[in-house]
Amino acid sequence: MPAELDDLIAYLDASPSPWHAVESSLRRLPGFTRVEETAPWIDVPARGVTVRDGALIAWSIPDGATPSTGFRIGGAHTDSPGLRVKPRPDADSVGWKQLAVEVYGGILNNTWLDRDLAVAGRLVGADGTTTLVDIAEPIARVPQLAVHLDRGVNDNGLQLDSQRHLTPVWGVGAAQTGEFATWIGERAGLPDPPAWWELCLYDLQGAAVLGADRSLLTSARLDNQLSCWAATVALAAAAPADHIAVIVLNDHEEVGSASTTGAQGPFLETVLERLVLARGGTRDDFHRALVASGCISADNAHAVHPNY
Repeated sequence: MPAELDDLIAYLDASPSPWHAVESSLRRLPGFTRVEETAPWIDVPARGVTVRDGALIAWSIPDGATPSTGFRIGGAHTDSPGLRVKPRPDADSVGWKQLAVEVYGGILNNTWLDRDLAVAGRLVGADGTTTLVDIAEPIARVPQLAVHLDRGVNDNGLQLDSQRHLTPVWGVGAAQTGEFATWIGERAGLPDPPAWWELCLYDLQGAAVLGADRSLLTSARLDNQLSCWAATVALAAAAPADHIAVIVLNDHEEVGSASTTGAQGPFLETVLERLVLARGGTRDDFHRALVASGCISADNAHAVHPNY
């Protein structure tokens, strides 16, 4: 199905961070009215969506649904393992400018070596305003040690310390405090450097179909933007009759889900309860709806590897 495949590839390439994944999903939900959590939910739309930072919940309520009608929920997560820029990123060593990064989630360390890395995410101003940013250019690189200085690497295996060996280079010379903040603020068109950020480094190589028979898809962030895309396009096409269709795209699954936007947080429960109460239901109706509900947590799994 080339149209669907093309759309999936476009989704993956446009979503280098959880916040961009939310925007990619919003663009695929035409006819869904956005509802702010801070607003009163009195007359909720039958097809609606609400966003909390890097997480999204959308729903489709059929005609005739009662306050105790059950939910059918598809869950996925917007975040992926990777390298995140630290709050104090300006570093240097022996004449190289480097970016201090943290390892976010369970990455495969060696896959981050010798790749052209761009940076994307969101910037936070001193007044609390947020700005999405995507510098889709080769900005940084984690260079591997030359084989001349690690003669046993092919026999003994590559040994990488996450705190010492995954620090990207992004220039030459001595680092200046505030240099990265000034640079990213200017590239984002901000009048002042950001006061805070949540930024992901990502590989510039985009999603692609490969193989002589065009049977394989390769991409970063398939875990778990593949499921985010599938849930989004399924909800957009759904016409539920005896249940309320819901998708929840949580953030922070890769680091335990224990946040306000994670699956262990209150986001989903709060939204489901408000959907019941806004349609005239009671707390008892909410619990009756939960009993009649089901949820599928959709994520990627590992099957086989032909070389092992």
